[in-house]
Amino acid sequence: VQLQASGGGLVQAGGSLRLSCAASGIRLSINTMGWYRQAPGKQRELVAEMVRGGSPNYADSVKGRFTISRDIARNTVYLQMDSLNPEDTAIYYCYAPRVLTASGRFLDLWGQGTLVTVSS
Repeated sequence: VQLQASGGGLVQAGGSLRLSCAASGIRLSINTMGWYRQAPGKQRELVAEMVRGGSPNYADSVKGRFTISRDIARNTVYLQMDSLNPEDTAIYYCYAPRVLTASGRFLDLWGQGTLVTVSS
């Protein structure tokens, strides 16, 4: 049972990147999936999240620039990041809270983190 993120990298200011995160080992559809980020010397913060069947929720700092989407059937979440600026530089983590596993346990899942670096 894990989340696997990909898609980070180095991009110039004004550029775009697309992050992906897929869950494995989960048979049922995950209710909530999203993205956090942690910049050097700062606390981890919510970037965007999406409840199954609901509207997305974004941090004010990324509204209008980032778009979260999900493939419910594949338990995958994406983050399209446009108009990137150096303040977006951080490690991005996908997450899925209270995921029901086959053993009947609820787990909070975190991906391994993917680094996004935006140069000025």
